[in-house]
Amino acid sequence: SAAQIAQETGGVFALHLPAAGTTVEASADASLLQSLLRAGQPWPASCRNGTCRACIGQLQAGPFHAVRTLPEEKASGAVLPCVACPTSDVVLTAPVD
Repeated sequence: SAAQIAQETGGVFALHLPAAGTTVEASADASLLQSLLRAGQPWPASCRNGTCRACIGQLQAGPFHAVRTLPEEKASGAVLPCVACPTSDVVLTAPVD
């Protein structure tokens, strides 16, 4: 669980955003979207529960704990930042229109 990972690791990871040229802190017990917004990074979002898919992005590197990602999305590297929590440092790129 996210709480267990946070306790075991100290709970703070680096969330690298190559397109923005920045890195923000990502907590294991918060979604990637929460970490992005907390750091003032703009990111498309709507439902915040994985249903609408407005926030979908590409995970370039790093494992995460997620729910609601379809098998074909996960296989292609897609991630829903609103329901994904990091389990280590991650590299994330924004959705492509």
